Amino acid sequence: MTTTNAADTTLAETLATWAASVEYSDLAPSLVENIKSRVLDILGICAAASPLDTSRAVREYVTALGGEGQANVVGVSIDLPANQAAFANGVLAHSLDYDDTHLPSVLHPSASVIPAVLAAAQAHGSSGQQVIRAIAIGLEVSVRLGMAGYDRSAQNSVFFEHGQHATSICGAMGSAAAVASLYGESEMIRNSLGVAASMASGIIEANRTGGNVKRIHCGWAAHSAVTAVDLVRYGITGPPTVLEGRFGFFQAWLHGNFDAAAITDDLGTKWSIEDIFFKPYPANHFTHAAVDAAAALRRAGVSPDDIDSMELGVPAPNLRTIGEPIDVKRKPITAYMAQFSGPYAVAAGLLGGGGLEVGLDDYTDTLAQDPLRREIMSKVDVVPDAECTQIFPMQFPAVLTAHLKDGRVLVEKVLSNRGGNENPLSFDELTKKFRDNAGRVMSVADMAAVEDSCRTLETAETVNEIFDSLLKIDTEEN
Repeated sequence: MTTTNAADTTLAETLATWAASVEYSDLAPSLVENIKSRVLDILGICAAASPLDTSRAVREYVTALGGEGQANVVGVSIDLPANQAAFANGVLAHSLDYDDTHLPSVLHPSASVIPAVLAAAQAHGSSGQQVIRAIAIGLEVSVRLGMAGYDRSAQNSVFFEHGQHATSICGAMGSAAAVASLYGESEMIRNSLGVAASMASGIIEANRTGGNVKRIHCGWAAHSAVTAVDLVRYGITGPPTVLEGRFGFFQAWLHGNFDAAAITDDLGTKWSIEDIFFKPYPANHFTHAAVDAAAALRRAGVSPDDIDSMELGVPAPNLRTIGEPIDVKRKPITAYMAQFSGPYAVAAGLLGGGGLEVGLDDYTDTLAQDPLRREIMSKVDVVPDAECTQIFPMQFPAVLTAHLKDGRVLVEKVLSNRGGNENPLSFDELTKKFRDNAGRVMSVADMAAVEDSCRTLETAETVNEIFDSLLKIDTEEN
């Protein structure tokens, strides 16, 4: 799988030169609208996540640290240092597993890039156009690094094979490129990549057996990015061969098994943002097709009492995330564990809920242990499906086979995900998602103000106005 950069320049230099050359005018109107929608999506998720215990812990942590007020945190009334604001907002953005996903790299790039850029932009006084440009750069770098670690023959990420969270690892790098693009030219961007590589981190064992540490991963990536760029501004430098070098990024994480062409091919002519899927449901993306398949059974008139057993067929690589260990996946203890459970996704879809099919109120600690849902989950086997495996990872499909007590066998296939390029969410659906999320803690007027700020972001002189309404969230009452 390993290929090298054919040019004399290093990979970091290639990325930095490209990033420095990007102008706002290079971005197609559809790309600008896409990015503005992602900012709105992330801010809605941050608002909805603000009452979580982990969010409270992070807010207390960053406010206790204190420091020069430079940027805002959702639900915090005081200004904080930019790297701490990026950390806290990044934690919020990823805490509900409601943030977008790139396929086939399986990265969640916006949850680190957008908080990092917004925090740095507040500190630097960047305009809306500069912010949109920086986000575009950050998303692109994150995705290309993730794709460099994607093994096409195995149809899987080498990062995940090693238990590494590519989202936060590559997110720190993409976010660093994004933030550096606000401040300087190619040399600053290259050095920022070199420094951020020593901070990028994240392992994913919590997906299997519990713990909420994964919620901080995107926050740490955003914090690392802002910190790395600040260190470069003070004179710290990074190695030019930080990516492909003998002791560099890809050697350390992937044992040298990477595809450099995924970083350089079509750089500057093709954007990967269109391959980043919005999430309609607040759960691990591997479970979404299971929700849709079960919902189709519900709409066909099937009730839980009608069912004897079910088989949830998924891509073979997804089993370890949403189907194993099966006794844990059938009996999640917390909402967080339910978000990574294929059987729970089936139960949620079969029973129906809020949002765009199921929503945040359908993923709670109480419902994770609900007897009816537990009964449904006990009937679900999660198995590899050949057709789904062939499609993966360009989509995260599922085939749900229901064996009914009357002898009938019903099969529901969902081969493309809602929110992706084959089945996109409409503007109205994305707005509904934002309002469902933000409306949990914000007034209609305050939500409208955030929507307007995001909708007109390219005309903003600074991004401070975006946070005006988000600072009003009373985290003690929610």
